[in-house]
Amino acid sequence: MPTKRLLYVFLGISAFFILLGVLTDVSWTYIIMMNLIVLLASFLDLLFSPEKKDLDFKRILPEEMERGLPYTVGVEVENRSGHPFTFAFVDDLPQSFKRPFPVRGIGRKEALTEVSYETSAPVRGDYDVTRLYFRYKSTLGLWEKQTTAELPQALKVIPDMTETKQYLQDAQRYLLHEGMKIRKYQSGAGEFAQIRKYAAGDDPRMINWRQTAKLQEVMTNEYEPEHGKYITILIDCGRMMGAELKKGNRLERALEAAMTVTAAALRKGDYVSVLAFSKDVKVFIPPAKGMEHMQTILKSIYDLQVDPVEPNYGAVFSFLENMQKKRSLLLLFSDIRTFLYEESTLTYLMRIRQRNLFLMIGVEDQVIKRRINEAPDQVEHAMIKSIAQQQMLFKKREKAKWENQGLFMTEAEEEKLSVSAVSYYIDMMNRNLL
Repeated sequence: MPTKRLLYVFLGISAFFILLGVLTDVSWTYIIMMNLIVLLASFLDLLFSPEKKDLDFKRILPEEMERGLPYTVGVEVENRSGHPFTFAFVDDLPQSFKRPFPVRGIGRKEALTEVSYETSAPVRGDYDVTRLYFRYKSTLGLWEKQTTAELPQALKVIPDMTETKQYLQDAQRYLLHEGMKIRKYQSGAGEFAQIRKYAAGDDPRMINWRQTAKLQEVMTNEYEPEHGKYITILIDCGRMMGAELKKGNRLERALEAAMTVTAAALRKGDYVSVLAFSKDVKVFIPPAKGMEHMQTILKSIYDLQVDPVEPNYGAVFSFLENMQKKRSLLLLFSDIRTFLYEESTLTYLMRIRQRNLFLMIGVEDQVIKRRINEAPDQVEHAMIKSIAQQQMLFKKREKAKWENQGLFMTEAEEEKLSVSAVSYYIDMMNRNLL
């Protein structure tokens, strides 16, 4: 392909000969012949650029990317010829990805050149990156060659695991950073864990007098909640979970929170099962323990998408009743307002509640909260505020009715959904409610 430099050369030559034709008696035949000579001479530029067969390409792309996080993709260009060149390429990334193209660079003769670019993926799922579109030119830069390299690679975009990693790194610090803390275990409740040195604030009733007399140092017994509890995480993929938030939508936040709770439960030795649903059950992962089970869960739910239908809570709880025979903590991520309108669901839940502990957690509706707090300076704003207050009162009244039946519900800000879910889980385990 001709480059801009070649076009500028022709424009300059044409302008020169037109001016020469005006000032002198030069024929058009001579002008055309000179242009043809310049055009043919420009093809010599192709001799100073590598052949396509002299170039090899390799893309260095991670197999998994977390949603919304930046990743560096490397591209290696091997030049086996003795000619240097400049190049630009466009990678075959999906349109939803960040695309900082074209990426430019300089290829040295008989050398391997490495270039990189940064991208991020805002949408979870499976993707195929197949081609690399490459253009290069010689030092003169009059003509540009182009080639397409076939570099097929599969790519998975999984939920953002930042909060999960923070919890696994330091659970207490993670919760305290969000203004919460892990409550102490009930004195003497749960399983015996170890004997350690007595510290200020420990319950004196837990002092191990035998070890204290033996070691001549005050020692105390330490207990922790019983391991091997069953945790069932329910993820709503219905219509209302597609509501957009500051970062992603409700389903994205629910998946991130579900993975953080999963990490907390598996780390403590509990059994975790996951059920994702909308109109029907989309995914069911039977209970298992061990951190390797976390990868099984992640591979099963990373590509869940919102369905444009209302969730069928009754069918899901009926399915769960048949599949989950052990007493379990049912942790439901859903839209509370939608759930409260499902009066028929109460019948299923009351039956399940006899054997299980139920907690529902959702994302707080910031729009209603903002409307309630704003000052009504116009009649229209006053009407909007009164409707928002009415919606809030209905939610509080219905929540109180369900909670009186032992069905707990709570809402959290989108940034604190994960830490709230983990905090409630740990609190329930520490109080031996299960």
